[in-house]
Amino acid sequence: MNTEIILTELSYKAVRSSGAGGQNVNKVSSKVVLTFDLKNSLAFEEEEKELTLTKLKSKLTSEGILILNCDEDRSQLKNKEIVTKRFLELIKKSLVVPKERKATKIPRSVVEKRLKDKSSQSEIKQNRKKPDF
Repeated sequence: MNTEIILTELSYKAVRSSGAGGQNVNKVSSKVVLTFDLKNSLAFEEEEKELTLTKLKSKLTSEGILILNCDEDRSQLKNKEIVTKRFLELIKKSLVVPKERKATKIPRSVVEKRLKDKSSQSEIKQNRKKPDF
């Protein structure tokens, strides 16, 4: 993953925010929409691209474009910084390969203890019955 190339491939769009805020919301385009074309990106190798495509499947459009929004701040510049940080964290998390789980065997002592407890419990229950003459 090459961060410099990724940052050049990002495209930003300023949009008017929704919700409360009065005249500021109606006049100023402070919401920032980040779009990133993951399928056509040159910053990733094929393996990395496949990994990110599978992990971010729910966040991508059908064309393989990632769209992130930010309208937390009144400043367009701060919103741009926030959405860029969020994007980079998302990409880094998607590139992490989980460790493979190793199947472990149940220890013999545990199996023997369980069988011993089972037989002793059975014996106790047998002793509760009336004797058969």
